[in-house]
Amino acid sequence: MPTPVAPRLHDLLLPLAGGPLPVHLVAWDGSSAGADPATAPTVRLTSPQALRRLLWSPGELGAAQAFVTGEIEVEGDLGDALGQVRDELVRRSPSPSAADRAKAVAGLGLLAKDLDLLGARPAPPTSQAVVKGRLHSLGRDRAAISHHYDLSNAFYELILDEQMAYSCAYVTEPGADLTTGRESAAYTLEQAQFDKLELVCTKLGLDARPDQRFVDVGCGWGSLTLHAAREHGARVVAVTISQEQQAFVQQRAQEQGVADRVDVRLQDYREVPETGFDAVASIEMGEHVGDKNYRAYAATLHRLAAPGAHVLVQQMSRPGKNPGGGPFIESFIAPDMSMRPVGATIALLERAGLELRGVQALREHYAWTVRSWEERLRQRRAEVVDLVGEEVTRVWELYLAGGAWTFAAGRMGVDQLLLRRPG
Repeated sequence: MPTPVAPRLHDLLLPLAGGPLPVHLVAWDGSSAGADPATAPTVRLTSPQALRRLLWSPGELGAAQAFVTGEIEVEGDLGDALGQVRDELVRRSPSPSAADRAKAVAGLGLLAKDLDLLGARPAPPTSQAVVKGRLHSLGRDRAAISHHYDLSNAFYELILDEQMAYSCAYVTEPGADLTTGRESAAYTLEQAQFDKLELVCTKLGLDARPDQRFVDVGCGWGSLTLHAAREHGARVVAVTISQEQQAFVQQRAQEQGVADRVDVRLQDYREVPETGFDAVASIEMGEHVGDKNYRAYAATLHRLAAPGAHVLVQQMSRPGKNPGGGPFIESFIAPDMSMRPVGATIALLERAGLELRGVQALREHYAWTVRSWEERLRQRRAEVVDLVGEEVTRVWELYLAGGAWTFAAGRMGVDQLLLRRPG
């Protein structure tokens, strides 16, 4: 009789987990091992292909590939399961040694050999990004942005708020639980995003006088662009390198009666020719420009602003060895993404000649925001699958579940940096 798979796999993973696995593991042969399913998440390996992926890509990437293809299933709420497991593994510090990791991979290879699973590297999931060319060249940047943002406007309309703000909201509800809470009937994601847009426009001083010239660098689906034109009378130049986004913002500007105040361009930030704007904003775009190009990005923000004008940058931050967010994010969500500690970003912006006027940390607000997106995806899952398919839906379930925990646990941050061009 063949040796059951789950107990062997469980024993291989013990050194990596720093103790008994904090999950109940069920293999495709029906065997099981690990923690009590009454108190721990249940993880099912539905196919031996999952082991092939883990053998070729040990760690996060292999596990993510197996999850999005359905070769690994997690019973119950994915976000709760990930949070429970990660919290337990963090509590068991220190992390496994390089020797422990190498031993586990070698053991996985022996298990795969015994099960006759050795062979060529499995093809990557179709949802995994493929970008080519020189890092952060114009063409490669367009391809990387298109992979994520051109998925489908209809898809993002199911997940985001009515204003289509794909960035951290600002929760002003008194007593809101930011780290574990999400939107409710009393305080919706729409309201939190409206509050964020008002916060940005107030910091930029867009009510100071009518017809101020404002440039929205990396405008997304136009939430800030349209808000500034509609609520504050600004004349806005909005730039994006996503065709889907450009078409969406142009249509929304017509519907909201501000088309005469909004110039939406399919244009790289480095190609904007004008200068002397009364206000400049860039909301969660700086993560995509890359370390080597960040000085050019900061210099562009300085060049666009008139002397004395305010510049607001909202940007994510991350310490550690994975400035791009880790193998899953870099492979499936945001290729070439790059983050750094907030102090390092401030130094780069100051080096470009901008004066720092204020920093507001919004990390907990992002945990609330992502949980709200996650809940909308859960409620509308069938519609999402109809639009983008099961595999992409699973990519987003993993992305949002992991993101909510990452911000809540302080492994990533997000900050509003208010700056000014002296003069």
